[in-house]
Amino acid sequence: MPREADPLRRLSLEQLRRRTSMKWRTYPEDVLPLWVAEMDVPLAEPVARAITEAVALGDTGYPAGTAYAEALAGFARERWGWSGLAVERTAIVPDVMLGIVEMLKLVSGPGDPVVVNSPVYPPFYQFVGNLGRPVVEAPLGADGRIDFAVLEGAFREVAAHANQPVYLLCSPHNPTGTVHTADELTRVALLAGTYGVRVVADEIHAPIVAAGASFVPYLSVPGGENGLSLMSASKAWNLAGLKAALAIAGPDAADDLARLPEEVGHGPSHVGIIAHTAALRDGGDWLDAVLSGLDDNRRLLAELLAEHLPAVRYVPAQATYLAWLDCRELGLGDDPAAVFLERGRVALSSGTAFGTGGAGFVRLNLATSPELITEAVRRMAAAIPPIGGG
Repeated sequence: MPREADPLRRLSLEQLRRRTSMKWRTYPEDVLPLWVAEMDVPLAEPVARAITEAVALGDTGYPAGTAYAEALAGFARERWGWSGLAVERTAIVPDVMLGIVEMLKLVSGPGDPVVVNSPVYPPFYQFVGNLGRPVVEAPLGADGRIDFAVLEGAFREVAAHANQPVYLLCSPHNPTGTVHTADELTRVALLAGTYGVRVVADEIHAPIVAAGASFVPYLSVPGGENGLSLMSASKAWNLAGLKAALAIAGPDAADDLARLPEEVGHGPSHVGIIAHTAALRDGGDWLDAVLSGLDDNRRLLAELLAEHLPAVRYVPAQATYLAWLDCRELGLGDDPAAVFLERGRVALSSGTAFGTGGAGFVRLNLATSPELITEAVRRMAAAIPPIGGG
C-alpha cells in the first residue's frame, strides 16, 4: 500500500481560517496561531467515517460498553508492547483533565497537596487548585528531566504534612516533550512507595513520539501497580472537540477506581467515544503519517531558528507536537510571547503560565504545515528589536 500523505500539508491557511475552534477564533485574523494544542489537519478518514455513520443512524445517545478500552488495549499492545491494560480496570471519563480531578477525589482529600514537575501544563494548576488541593512544585532539572533529589524533597515535605499526598505525573511531559524512561518511572514508583504518595499519570500525549523514542506506560513499571492513568485519543487524532477519555487503574488501584461515581461515565460524548475508538483501532496509518510529518517539522524548526533566531535555544522533543523555546537571551523579559504577538502577530503559549521555570520561554505548536512554521519564525525574527535599540 502507498504511504499515506502527510496530513499536516493538506490544508491551506484559507481553509484553516474557516474553523471556529479556539485556536482560530481567539486572535484577530492577522495573527498566526501556533499556541493551543489543536492540529492543522483534516480528520483521519476512519474517524470521519465512524462519525458520519453514527450521525446517519442517529446514534447520538448516552455512552455504553467497553469498545474504547478494548481499542486502547489493542493499541497499547501494538505500539508499546504493553499487555497490562485490563479492560475491567478502566472507566470512561469526560476528558483527561476532568478525569484527573475525579482520580484526585478518589485518592486524596481536601487540602492534600499535589506534586507537579514544573514547568508543566497550566491546567494542572487551575484544576487542582479549584479542587482545593494545594500544588507543590518539584521543578525539572536543567536538562528538562525529572530531578530526583528535588522530587524526593517534595515527597518528603508533603508526606510530613498530609494524609493522602499525590504526584501528578505528566508523561510524556508537556511542554518539554520529554519521554520518561522505564528506569526513571521505576524510580518514581519507588520514591512514591517509600513516602506513601499516590501517582496519577496524565498520558494524553503517549501516541505522539518522535522517531527513535519509545513511550513507557507508568502502570507497566515495577511499583506502578497502585497508580492511576488517564489516556485519550484526543491529542494524537485532533479530537478535543469530541470529548472522551479513559481512566486506567493498576491492579492495586482497582478498588479505588471502582468507587468512581457512575454519573461520571455519563459525561463523555457517545459520538466522541465512537470517534476515539475508530482512531485507536483503524487510524494507525494516519497517525504514522502525522508522526513522520512532525519529525520533519522538528528538523525544519531547528534549521529556521539556527538561521533567523540563533539566540533561541531549542532541543527537538522526543514526544508531543510542541516545541519549548528558551528565549531568555533575546532580552524580551519574562513573557516573550507577548512581544511575538504584539510585534510579530504570532500567537504562542507564554511560558509563565507553566509555573516555575517557564519565565523567558514560549511554547510553539508544530502540528501545522512547514509553510506556516516558516512564516512564524520569519515574523518572530522580525519582532526582535535591533541591537542598540530603535
